[in-house]
Amino acid sequence: MIAGWLAVAALALAAFALGVLVMKLPREGLTLFGAALVFGLAGYAWQGSPGQPSAPKPAMAEAGEQGTQMVEGRAALFDRTVPPPNYLVTSDAFARRGQFADAAGLLQRGLKENPDDLESWLALGMALVGHADGFVTPAAVQAFGRAKAIDPRNPGAEYFLGAAYLRSGEVIAARKVWAGLLANTPEDAPWREALTADIARLDDMIARAPMLQGQ
Repeated sequence: MIAGWLAVAALALAAFALGVLVMKLPREGLTLFGAALVFGLAGYAWQGSPGQPSAPKPAMAEAGEQGTQMVEGRAALFDRTVPPPNYLVTSDAFARRGQFADAAGLLQRGLKENPDDLESWLALGMALVGHADGFVTPAAVQAFGRAKAIDPRNPGAEYFLGAAYLRSGEVIAARKVWAGLLANTPEDAPWREALTADIARLDDMIARAPMLQGQ
């Protein structure tokens, strides 16, 4: 399942590179293109970009789409034979409506009683990024760090942290995080090939964009 998710993300990265290098989208446009990488929805990146000549969507509707993609992208990493905690289900409902502050607050309360739930920490990191309009805050970094500490073998924390950096336009930071993930990925991991391809595409982006080399 992870390998398939990363393979879809690799296709979305090509769209992001086009937005950065060819279309020269503003920061808001890069955020939407990067969201496609995170959530494996390249079509959304094309349709939701403010650089496209289509009618703009209301901010709440756009945030709701982003929240839905966040939830579905994270859930793809987990076995749903075991139901998630009730607070996570409710938090996801808030995120799907673009209410990231409410989602984060509920997760923080739930984690006080369930501090070892990896998926909840991932959800918190993503909700905090959403609440910050795509910026990676120290609190989000801490949440992803807690997720990694719970299960260092799960790629979710570093993958989604790197993707969040990419969404915010911090391509070099994204590359560093993903390179660290790759360095600790077993040779037989099902996501290794797709992750390697993602990093190669970032390297190509950096090589073709002098402004990125100075980050």
